Amino acid sequence: MRTKHQWWWLAAILVLGLVLAACGNQTATQPEDEGAGQEGQEESPAAEVQTVNIGYSGPLSGPAAFYGENTLSGLRMAIDEINEAGGFEVNGQTYMLNLVSLDDQYMPNETGTNARRLIQEHQTPIIFIPHSGGIFAVQVFNEEENVLIAAYTSEPAVSETGNELTVRIPPRYDAYPEPFSKYLMERFGNRIALLPTATQYGKDWTEALVPVWESLGGEVVFEGSIDFAKDTDFYTIVSNALAQNPDVLFVGGPSEPTAMVVAQARELGFEGGLLVMDQAKFDEMAAVFDGEYTLLEGAAGVVPLVYSNYPGTARFVEKYNELYGKNPGSEAGYHYVAMYIFVEAMKAAGSVDDARAIRAHLQEGIDNMPDEYKVYDITEVDEDGGLSNVEVMAVIENGEIIEIELE
Repeated sequence: MRTKHQWWWLAAILVLGLVLAACGNQTATQPEDEGAGQEGQEESPAAEVQTVNIGYSGPLSGPAAFYGENTLSGLRMAIDEINEAGGFEVNGQTYMLNLVSLDDQYMPNETGTNARRLIQEHQTPIIFIPHSGGIFAVQVFNEEENVLIAAYTSEPAVSETGNELTVRIPPRYDAYPEPFSKYLMERFGNRIALLPTATQYGKDWTEALVPVWESLGGEVVFEGSIDFAKDTDFYTIVSNALAQNPDVLFVGGPSEPTAMVVAQARELGFEGGLLVMDQAKFDEMAAVFDGEYTLLEGAAGVVPLVYSNYPGTARFVEKYNELYGKNPGSEAGYHYVAMYIFVEAMKAAGSVDDARAIRAHLQEGIDNMPDEYKVYDITEVDEDGGLSNVEVMAVIENGEIIEIELE
């Protein structure tokens, strides 16, 4: 049984605990500024700058790493410029951009995993993906997640899935087979050997090319493909192709390994024409040959960005050279201009995270683009969700690039 003295000590401890608890629950407050509350004196605190994460999943290691870095460099350059200028405003709120880039090694299943991570961990409203296999993988769920795919591929099929949140950045490649084929047939002959990349993109390009070539009276004398993720020695397959005496070789994939395929063919005595997929760029291929176009004589492909003359091209090329010590390719240029278009679309939409609203205001984004950022002169969004501009082919004659505008 407790004594009166013990009860007194218990009561004292209880009271002290209640006092300490009350002190611990107090919220610190800032003293009012002198004059606060007087008419004309009250000021609203500056709005805190917020961040929008922009996603990217592409090949940053492996044989296609050079291609992946080219795409990422243009995107990074645009984001850095926007942030250095103080960001951009939407409904009075200032935003900065943060690039979150993940390596998928050109593997579609890795792209899907990366996209899930970008959505769940970083809440990215836009994910840039520079290969068709990865785009198809993410199209399975991007609409449900309300995320825009910025699709860097000329593959028409990515626009034919009916996915309302896919924006194809470069022109469709199905504009190229006919003019490329006509030029090469007239100059070299109608026998073609197929040596494209073994990716889905290479397969689709081949399926588009062969019927056109044959409809023009051409003949396919060799059908093969090269897995640039595994193959580094092309002697056997190139020898087998040349054994069929082709007039033209169909080649393509990332620029550097494609150039090595061409070099192997020339070393084995091939003097015919080259039908080059749009993924491989002449200036990047020539860089493998110390900048010379001699080994690319008789090639038909797309025009290198440095030969273009759009309002913002010269400025972009100069700054890119300062940053990276080399000329930019179309991958860098298209990613650069696309990022600026998306920012203008966010402004027009009044939202930085509603992908459907941003997509709905994409044309306004194009229309509001300042000329200084027009590395390509994008004019409109096509019905199939592609960014449209004038398409031009390039051919190499006597070691020089000649441009031919397509109808």
